Amino acid sequence: MNKLQIAWRAYHPVVHLLMAGTVFVMLTQSMSMPFLAIYLSQTTALGPAEIGMIIGAGPLAGTVGGFLGGVLSDRFGRRRLMLLSMLLLALAYAGFVVSSDPLILLANSVLRGLAASFYGTISKALMGDLTAPEKRFRVFSNRYLAINLGFSVGPMLGAFLGVAGSGFTFGLTAGAYLLFAAALAVACRRYGVGEAAAGGEEESVRLSRIWRVLSRDVVLLLFVIGGVLLVTVHGEMSVTLSQYLQAHIADGVALFGVMMSVNGMTVLLLQAPLTRWTERFSLFRRLVAGALLMAAGEVGFAFSAEWGWFVAAMIVFTLGEILIIPAEYAQIDQIAPPRMRGTYYGAQSVSELGNFLGPWAGGLILSAYGGPAMFLVMAALAVASLAFYGLGRRLYEKRRERSPDQPVSAHSSCG
Repeated sequence: MNKLQIAWRAYHPVVHLLMAGTVFVMLTQSMSMPFLAIYLSQTTALGPAEIGMIIGAGPLAGTVGGFLGGVLSDRFGRRRLMLLSMLLLALAYAGFVVSSDPLILLANSVLRGLAASFYGTISKALMGDLTAPEKRFRVFSNRYLAINLGFSVGPMLGAFLGVAGSGFTFGLTAGAYLLFAAALAVACRRYGVGEAAAGGEEESVRLSRIWRVLSRDVVLLLFVIGGVLLVTVHGEMSVTLSQYLQAHIADGVALFGVMMSVNGMTVLLLQAPLTRWTERFSLFRRLVAGALLMAAGEVGFAFSAEWGWFVAAMIVFTLGEILIIPAEYAQIDQIAPPRMRGTYYGAQSVSELGNFLGPWAGGLILSAYGGPAMFLVMAALAVASLAFYGLGRRLYEKRRERSPDQPVSAHSSCG
């Protein structure tokens, strides 16, 4: 048996299809979605703040959609809801092309955010259902790799073909989701996957419960606030940066495509070695380094005027992103009581609010004060997040000394 056969038999065929489909969809999606701000600025009379609000409404809706997707898939079955979410995604991407009405664009963005959060939650749950526990970490790592593989090629390819952010690429993404949904429907039916409800084995994550936990555990609340600030910085980078480059840099659309591809390639090449190298340091030190690198990247954007400097700043920014993502998850896992991990991870997803605040606030600052001011404000937010993480870390250490099994009350003294 050769290595290819061994690799194929290591996972369920539907898991392999989900991986391949992720690369395919992300390749086309990365030609369209990162350029949505540019597309709307060219095809509508909307300003940066309005465009930021429309784009940010998608992640804001997705914050709620992730919880609903998990609950609904447990009740109605993974396959039906996952396929429905993919059809809605195709509809949403096509909708960006057929209308320029602000309210329809806003509704379209909300639909895309909800459907994307449904699909993301359910596809990960389905992969977990079909994979042995000892192999799940590798599966989710491969999924993250597949996402970045698509994003490392798509933006640059779209930019240099001259189609990035055009109506054609949004239609192409819609078609990709339809093809992927059809292939997945056939495979799921053939292997009898996702037909029944999940059976309630996983903890049900409800918004009301998450609010109670956030109001009671101040350590978790502080970590979530720090996460909101960092995601705000990342959300601004992925939306309003493109508008700034388009307006102020020669061939700015092509440059943005290159920068998005550099972002994906940096993750592909450096995630594994950088993660292994930083394991010798504490989680908080990794967060500090990541936040400072993101801030340095934003400062680099503020003072760059040529392609090379923008690309260098993006590499620095991405290094920070690589350090922060696993450290945030590990910190939440560390403070979560064993029977409440689902709720704590659900609470952490509240930080996705930053993907609304970043484009909206970034657009406001860009309109009023210009790009350099916007980048410097975002750099300050990245640094400010460390105050919340640092205070949360101090309270967690005190909690461990006082009573390892009890959360810190929101009314407790910080001592």
